[in-house]
Amino acid sequence: MSGAEADEPIPISALQHAVYCLRQAALIHLERVWAENRFTAEGDVLHAVADKGGSRKARGVRRVLSLPLASQRLNLTGVADLVEFAHGPDGETAFPVEYKRGKPKLHRADEVQLCAQALCLEEMTGRPVEQGALFYAQTRRRVTVPFDADLRGLTEAAVVELAEVLASGKTPPPTPHRARCRACSLIDLCRPDTVGRPVRAWRDRMLDKALS
Repeated sequence: MSGAEADEPIPISALQHAVYCLRQAALIHLERVWAENRFTAEGDVLHAVADKGGSRKARGVRRVLSLPLASQRLNLTGVADLVEFAHGPDGETAFPVEYKRGKPKLHRADEVQLCAQALCLEEMTGRPVEQGALFYAQTRRRVTVPFDADLRGLTEAAVVELAEVLASGKTPPPTPHRARCRACSLIDLCRPDTVGRPVRAWRDRMLDKALS
């Protein structure tokens, strides 16, 4: 995505990358580079069931897998792993559930991604979404996430910050939280100790050199 394409909707999943590391988000969604590691592979396996889509109803709750989402106000688009719709006195209430590998994190990147889904659901349904859940494969438990004012503010700020980066066409420097780099599949491409160079251009030069 270049500055000329800044009006394109922002993927909801990109917000998780942006909160974890804004440079990581730019590498993926601006420079279009990607690399797999054990963590991304485990995540792909975890999402395989949800990606099949479908809907079913049990105990009065309608469960919809792989539900497309969008927000015109925030210019977001994406897919929810699972949304549970429960009947109440005023109609159906949405409860988004996002599947994650590993266990609960110290940062709030997963919560922001889930909250962005809730904001989309609120705009799409016209009804408040007060909470959702993150399901972690390692603990095999749901963690309930209330969508309070702080999380909503953090989520909307992340949308604005990422939109500005994508519109600028410039990849920001590495995160100051360098411990996060160790788990990042892009560490060899990112080279966090070297800043100011477009990663895609560096990668292409290395490929040309290797093939010459």
